[in-house]
Amino acid sequence: MHARTGLAAVAVLLTAGCAAEAPRVAVPAAEPATVEMAAASSGGACRLLDFSVISKHTGGKFDVAAAVDKGDTHTCVVRAERALLPELTLTVTDTSIDTSGFTMDVLPRGAKKVTKLGKIAYKQTLPKAGRAGPAAEVGWLATEGRLITLRWTGPRSGTAAQAEKMAARLVGLAQALDTRKF
Repeated sequence: MHARTGLAAVAVLLTAGCAAEAPRVAVPAAEPATVEMAAASSGGACRLLDFSVISKHTGGKFDVAAAVDKGDTHTCVVRAERALLPELTLTVTDTSIDTSGFTMDVLPRGAKKVTKLGKIAYKQTLPKAGRAGPAAEVGWLATEGRLITLRWTGPRSGTAAQAEKMAARLVGLAQALDTRKF
């Protein structure tokens, strides 16, 4: 009988201990997790861009993208989160012009022709303007009836030689874009 009484007492003590709530301990909030979004998630012309591909071809790190559409023109601007420049702008416009129309109406004076990019293409550099540094631009007439430009605008401290190197890099980026996906 003592054994039963002892077991009952132990069971009551164990059960009573389980019923009491443990005191709450304050835990500091975790830092918010940073999730890297793809440029394509911004929609519009940004669907053609990928931050890692941009970085591979330009050497710059971009992590913010914004898109805007107006009529037949679709634009995407990418930047680094904490800097206004450099920035990369991609513009895609539906068009019905042909290569001769491109040469007469689009090809900038003094631009260099680029081979192996669309039906016809060019690259050029532009001088510093306002608060922006020199710029590099590549434009082409894509085979699917789109006029496309990629423009890299550097910081005010940039040089014309840097813009010239970037123009060559932009040609590589332009060739990597699959404009048929747009």
